[in-house]
Amino acid sequence: MVEKKLAELGLQLPGTPKPVATYVPAMKVGDLVYTSGQIPRVDGQMKYLGRVGEQVTVEQGRECAQTCMLNCLAAIKSVVDLDRVVHVVRVAGFVASAPGFTDQPSVVNGASELLIQVFGEKGAHVRVAVGVNELPLNAPVEIELLVRVRE
Repeated sequence: MVEKKLAELGLQLPGTPKPVATYVPAMKVGDLVYTSGQIPRVDGQMKYLGRVGEQVTVEQGRECAQTCMLNCLAAIKSVVDLDRVVHVVRVAGFVASAPGFTDQPSVVNGASELLIQVFGEKGAHVRVAVGVNELPLNAPVEIELLVRVRE
């Protein structure tokens, strides 16, 4: 059902994201699945590079956040079927930000809005949208996700 909804939106899940260091993409603990932070890589290549408000526009940042979320969902799929998600709990969004840039919430909305479109009410979540100076591999955005799943 989740992947069907993504297809209706013209989106598809990538393969399981390959870690860029020593960690696993996702881990199930009880009825929760945590993802590691996901950056906006598509087929191993970064969608955009740099800081939002400098090299990257807010709209491009939103696209990056959506790509990060697709990578998060792919990571979750590597440990449980996505149709077992009963609720999205938390989204943490990190935005590499130019000095003075303060619109991180608009950027992270790219991820949050995708969750609402895909999961409906189950996609409503708590969230943090934080501006940072730099992210791994010069990524403009990094997202991590926590979901509750049916046992």
